[in-house]
Amino acid sequence: MKDIHDFPILLERFFTQRLMAQRRASAHTIASYRDTFRLLLRFAQRQLRKAPSILLLTDLQAPLIGAFLDDLESTRGITARSRNLRLTAIRSFFRFAAYEEPAQAALIQRVLAIPNKRHEKKLVGFLTRPEIAALLDVPDLSSWAGRRDRALLLLAVQTGLRVSEITALRREDLALGTGAHVRCQGKGRKERCTPLTRQLARILVAWLAEPTRRATDLVFTSARGTRLSTDGVQYLLAKHLATARQRCPSLQQKVVSPHVLRHTAAMELLQAGVDRSVIALWLGHESIETTQIYLDANLAMKQEALAKTTPTHSKLGRYRADDRLMSFLTAL
Repeated sequence: MKDIHDFPILLERFFTQRLMAQRRASAHTIASYRDTFRLLLRFAQRQLRKAPSILLLTDLQAPLIGAFLDDLESTRGITARSRNLRLTAIRSFFRFAAYEEPAQAALIQRVLAIPNKRHEKKLVGFLTRPEIAALLDVPDLSSWAGRRDRALLLLAVQTGLRVSEITALRREDLALGTGAHVRCQGKGRKERCTPLTRQLARILVAWLAEPTRRATDLVFTSARGTRLSTDGVQYLLAKHLATARQRCPSLQQKVVSPHVLRHTAAMELLQAGVDRSVIALWLGHESIETTQIYLDANLAMKQEALAKTTPTHSKLGRYRADDRLMSFLTAL
């Protein structure tokens, strides 16, 4: 008979052995999975009246998991996309459990069979050239913070680096001579190099010559000399957007986050005729299919395709009512 504490031990091994030691998952992945199980265990405690430390794997049946996901949507107001991310973490644990507890294969398969929830896929947002110019003209270059913000925003727009990649950049990651580029480690611990334009390289050279607020090799820091947080980048972007919207009315209709700057870099490359495979490498995408979202959002390319089509000159015919049964099927 298994010890009553088999589930806690299994969950600990999932994090320490599978995620950290074997997969070498990033800190972001571990934090996301950790938060998922904290929410799940609190929900199970309320439903089963059992403390997490005495739960059994057999307590986590598929109906309980389904109820947990529904509860997240109803009480916490999460989107279907966030629900699916929580389910991904749970599935990952149960796939690990399938190797460790083969006797529970039936229970595990029922949990793995829980489907993702379908959701609307909205077109990605991005900035146009006039909107980019309006945003970059806002920072006050007479101040230290303004020069930092302009260099950071220009780097984000031209390279498409993620916020976490920008805030983690160190001086040694920048090569600003001939063949200027930035080196970073992205998702999945994949390292990549992204070229820099001459304009951006000059701005970064000037920025690195600024006196540092503290003994640090970080490229971008807060006013106190500490590493910028994601919230800090969102704050400075929102501050400059508020001014840019007064100068560029089209920005008033857009929700602009730091990730939109990454989308903007991708759209600039796509509209310049760069191949999708190169864009995927540029952005550090796991699959080239991820880059498809930019093709979907590119109206200019669709209009060019439309202009190349030949209008049909078919003769109009007389309308004839469809068969009643066929009409019913068509209306479904």
